Amino acid sequence: MTRATSSHLRPVAVHAPSRRPPAIPLVEAMQRSADAFGHPGYIQDALAVDLAAASDEQVFGPQSTARADLPDPEPWAAQIAQAIVEVMSGLRPAAQVVRWTTPQVYAVVARRGALAARRRASGSRASASREGSGRAIVRSVRVCEPADGVAECSVVVSEGPRVRAMAVRLSGLDGRWRVEALQIG
Repeated sequence: MTRATSSHLRPVAVHAPSRRPPAIPLVEAMQRSADAFGHPGYIQDALAVDLAAASDEQVFGPQSTARADLPDPEPWAAQIAQAIVEVMSGLRPAAQVVRWTTPQVYAVVARRGALAARRRASGSRASASREGSGRAIVRSVRVCEPADGVAECSVVVSEGPRVRAMAVRLSGLDGRWRVEALQIG
């Protein structure tokens, strides 16, 4: 029992104009808006940005920050130094300092942290003697600012009877301090 239905609908034909209508001049459009609403209207136009002159690194990469827009480097250096020492001794996950370090510094810190965590897990005598000596503590921080947005810090860290020196170079990137170079003695 198939029933044939006839449709009274006709196919629709769409006719696109062969050419675009002329553009309304900006002055004329603003005048029309002023006449209609009593004030000049806003007309959005294309933004003229020449991205060919700038590389992707300059436009989308890390942007340096002036010293006036950064926090005081001394307490910040003490906190990041404490965190880095804890990562390198295997007490803190390396991912906690990734945002505050450059990729090169992070790779070194994470590798040393992984080795220390493995030693700690294996229960070697060296790690057992270090555990008894206590946690590393930042004792003092000295800051020198050789250029705008750059801070070089010397940090004294003690771990039980052992005292170590740490040199940290901070650079202002994207509105925050980042560890650009690290040396531990």
